[in-house]
Amino acid sequence: MSQTTLSIPGKTIPASRDRLQSQLLTAACACSLLLTCYSIFVFSLGRAGFAFVAGPLSIAVAFAMVVFALRSATLGGCLLGALICFDLIAWTRDYNSNLLHSALTPLLALFLLTWAATRIRRAEKERAGLAEPKHGRTASQVAANLAVAALIVTWLGAWLFGKFFKLPYPFSYFASLAACLAALAEATADTISSEIGQVFGGEPWLGFRRVPPGTDGAISMVGTLAGVAGAAIVTGIGWWALLLTPKVAAVAFFAAVLGLFFDTLLGATVERAGWLGNDLVNFLSTLVAAIAAAAGIGLLR
Repeated sequence: MSQTTLSIPGKTIPASRDRLQSQLLTAACACSLLLTCYSIFVFSLGRAGFAFVAGPLSIAVAFAMVVFALRSATLGGCLLGALICFDLIAWTRDYNSNLLHSALTPLLALFLLTWAATRIRRAEKERAGLAEPKHGRTASQVAANLAVAALIVTWLGAWLFGKFFKLPYPFSYFASLAACLAALAEATADTISSEIGQVFGGEPWLGFRRVPPGTDGAISMVGTLAGVAGAAIVTGIGWWALLLTPKVAAVAFFAAVLGLFFDTLLGATVERAGWLGNDLVNFLSTLVAAIAAAAGIGLLR
């Protein structure tokens, strides 16, 4: 008997394999996020006091509630999103200023841009079978797009940069911020390029031939330019919010664009072949963007 495949146009991965990959990715990200959130709570209660995390915790809970009210994510997606939001704020906040000088601000920009993009001509996308479910993004989709950005600025990211890039302070600090911003910008670019390209880009290209919208790895000029513009907006906002230098922000932007094209490459190859699902492809693309940004900071030394 042949395996059942996803019914979305252009998807070839068996549904059971896609589901298993998404479940494993969600479990791994959830455990890692719980660990990093726990570590910052231990630091807070042991040294800095609860006030250290009270602000990030309140904002993370409020943000999750708003997302759930807008039906932009399922309950599981909102719970995982709260962990991500808490990590992003707690590990990047500027202690001499308000909480807007943290990764919260580019995260909000990402949410608003992608939320608007998914709702442009939604009825048309629904008729074509390309629209997101009305209950919003699942936990696996949230993990695939945002977990790298949240984890890369914690002690996990510091360990990664120390082990593989051997970056001394302050380069390790700038590398983590640039990596976080690059991952957020790539996730924004990926969603916008897909959502805008499906309704304004006509039939996209896969190699040198036209294919139906929604085909893995297919791109359109309109969608790609919209995605790059979205990455530029998030990077520009992150530049201000994270108090970055122009060079660091530029590295983050180009790393995000690299991640966007890497996502296209994976879609046209391993995803189209049915080896990897969309969630794992998105996760790997944000990871490549983050690592590229860190490597770029290393070259600036």
